[in-house]
Amino acid sequence: MPARTAFSRRPVRLAAIFLFALAVWAGPGHGEEAAPWRAYLHGIEDLPLMPALTELDDAGIVFDKPAGRIVISLAEGQVTPAEVRAFYAKTLPQLGWRPEGAGLFHREGEVLRIEFETDVSPLRVRFSLSPD
Repeated sequence: MPARTAFSRRPVRLAAIFLFALAVWAGPGHGEEAAPWRAYLHGIEDLPLMPALTELDDAGIVFDKPAGRIVISLAEGQVTPAEVRAFYAKTLPQLGWRPEGAGLFHREGEVLRIEFETDVSPLRVRFSLSPD
């Protein structure tokens, strides 16, 4: 049986290093700081959906007019209004939205309102987008 040389072990070492690097890169938490969301709301393609929320597909309204778009979208989840506010207060400024008060954001001639229906369980969140 021939003796193994340093050269014959090189592919094994390279493969092990590659697999370790891949596991570290693709492991839990990768990219969450840059983009803590996975989906966007229908009709507002640049508005992320908080991971704890599920969009109600049949409850939305979309009007696209020359004066601007009007979109109403509903989502629900086992979260509190404070958690939703904190998520969007952190996320929306990264996308160019300026906070203008509790649940109110402005960007490029549009106004986004985030409101809550607290008398239902799970919590229902209403996203309303309209021209400024």
